[in-house]
Amino acid sequence: MDTIDIQPALRPFRKTLRIPGSKSITNRALPLAALADGETTLTGVLFADDTWQMMSALQTLGYDLKMDQAARTVRIVGRGKEIPSFPGGITLTCGNSGTTIRFLAAMLTLATGEYVLDGVARMRERPIDQLVDQLKVLGADIAYDIRSGYPPIRIHAKGLAGGGCQFADAKSSQYISAVLMAAPLANSPVTVSLLGPVTSEPYVVMTLRMMEQFGVAVQMHDQCGQTVSRAIQVPTANYKPQTSGYAIEPDASNASYFLAAAAIVPESSVTIEGLGRKSLQGDVAFADVLHQMGADRTFTDNSVTISTPANAKLHGIDIDMNHIPDMVQTLAVVALFANGQTTIRNVWNLRVKETDRLAALENELKKLGADVQTGRDWIAITPPPQITPASIATYDDHRMAMAFAVAGLRAEGVRIEDPRCTAKTYPSFFDDLRAAVC
Repeated sequence: MDTIDIQPALRPFRKTLRIPGSKSITNRALPLAALADGETTLTGVLFADDTWQMMSALQTLGYDLKMDQAARTVRIVGRGKEIPSFPGGITLTCGNSGTTIRFLAAMLTLATGEYVLDGVARMRERPIDQLVDQLKVLGADIAYDIRSGYPPIRIHAKGLAGGGCQFADAKSSQYISAVLMAAPLANSPVTVSLLGPVTSEPYVVMTLRMMEQFGVAVQMHDQCGQTVSRAIQVPTANYKPQTSGYAIEPDASNASYFLAAAAIVPESSVTIEGLGRKSLQGDVAFADVLHQMGADRTFTDNSVTISTPANAKLHGIDIDMNHIPDMVQTLAVVALFANGQTTIRNVWNLRVKETDRLAALENELKKLGADVQTGRDWIAITPPPQITPASIATYDDHRMAMAFAVAGLRAEGVRIEDPRCTAKTYPSFFDDLRAAVC
């Protein structure tokens, strides 16, 4: 098994960085460009396992993609409503990319023919029933090939009728985003009702803003009855190709590890270029979480900086992270270097991610000496007086590897197992981390 030993930062560091492109934006921009009628060039594209899954699937479907990895660009010729048809059927493998399988599931209901969507063993354990149920409400014909509620799924596509559907307590915002992106090309307008709170809601807002950038404006109305809800009304419309190009922001989720490093290494500072107040990505709010713990934070329209003054000490917090759950692992590692307990709440969906992230965090934080307690949707971390050297299992989860690498910048003896798992979203992570703290 491959491992990597993290070397502690020997001195304070002050760096300005530009992180590779956002996975979330890349894997939305690709299908939106494919559904537009004409050519779009995406710039700042992330080339990593998850985005390769989306690009490969679109190519398998017959879309014309010209990829330049060195320049980080993809030119894609969209076909509007003329989604390539496969009357005899076709199977698309999506690896362990949730965005790929979910966004394509909705997109392919607009087509004609038979499509099977499948993934790795872990993907077959990740539920997709809430998305399938609502697509069926809108007129889709979808069946499960092996186990009800889970991939692989078989789509007998004949166009999407449209109408109304609703999500209550959605396990993933990606289900909502998938329906929204397909909705403009349905046969009639679509209304998506959101009942109660939405996990990772900033990602839904991201989707709506990107749809607008591709020429489809939607309306959202608040509704108050027995349950507070919102209704998103999506008209029938055509996406417009971005003939002058579409720029993809740096990945705010992956930026979190460098911001966390600046927070735990005294007198250090990291500025992330390309992310700021105007960012599409909700995870940029992780800078606010670090500020709550005692780090200094500065935002501009297009940058964010975290710094730690001399003699500053972070303190534990009690926080609801439902809006940015992908930041929980990073926060949990920062908690190792804070005074007092940190409690993270309302993050049940972490149990159905690339791994059961709450269980994985409990296991690995305890190896480092922390006192950890977990419940169905929460985790509480009390830091140890001194970090215990440990080899950290990563569970084929990129965020476990990247988050725990941050601990090794402050503590001796942190070894990361299977570091290659970061290729899912950030293949050059360990090289970039080493360069950032030198």
